[in-house]
Amino acid sequence: MKKKIGIMGGTFNPIHFGHLLLAERAYEEYDLHEVVFLPSKRPSYKNIKDLASEEDRKEMVEIAIHSKPYFSVSTLEYERNGNTYTYDTMKILHEKYPQYQYYFLIGADSLFQLEQWKYAEELLKDTIFLVATRDGASYEKMEKQIQFLKKKYHAQISLLHMPTIEISSSDIRKRRAAKKSISYLVPKDVEAFISQKRLYTNGKG
Repeated sequence: MKKKIGIMGGTFNPIHFGHLLLAERAYEEYDLHEVVFLPSKRPSYKNIKDLASEEDRKEMVEIAIHSKPYFSVSTLEYERNGNTYTYDTMKILHEKYPQYQYYFLIGADSLFQLEQWKYAEELLKDTIFLVATRDGASYEKMEKQIQFLKKKYHAQISLLHMPTIEISSSDIRKRRAAKKSISYLVPKDVEAFISQKRLYTNGKG
C-alpha cells in the first residue's frame, strides 16, 4: 500500500490559520501519512506587489508547522528556473518518489478554475485532488463541477469537509499596511516573525 502524501501549494504570503486547518482536515479525513507545504516562487498568474522573500515565506511555514510531526515544508518550486506550474511539480514528485500516492489540496475557488491551469488535461488525469468546502461555494455546485471534470477528464476529485474560514493572505497584508492587528489570523509565532521582519509595511515584503 502506497504512503499517502498531501501536497499543499501556495505563496503562503503569509501562511494563516485557514491554510493550516485545510491541511489538518485533509490529514484526518483521508488518513494521510504526511502533508507537505510547497511554497511557490512568484506565480505567473498573480501580480503580488508585496510578496515576501522566498526565505521569509519558507520560514513562516516552518514556524507555523513546527509542532506537527506530520507536516513538512519543501522548497522544490524554489529550486526551478522560470515559471513553476503544478503539473511540472507533480510530474517531478511522481518520478522522484513513485512509491507515494499524492493528494493535491485546493480550495473551492480553485475547483472552478482547474481547466485554466497550465497542462490542465494532463494534470487532471494524473493527480488526485481534495477540494475544501469553503469560499461560499455550495455543495451542489461543487458536486456538479466535480462530476463534469470526472466525465470530461476522468479526473480523481473528492470533497474535503471543513468549516468556512474567512481569512485571506491579502487581507492580512492590507491590515499590516494599515497598522492593524493580525492576531488570531496567523499563529502567534508567525505574527512575531512578521513584526520582527517588518513584513507587509509600506508595500514592502
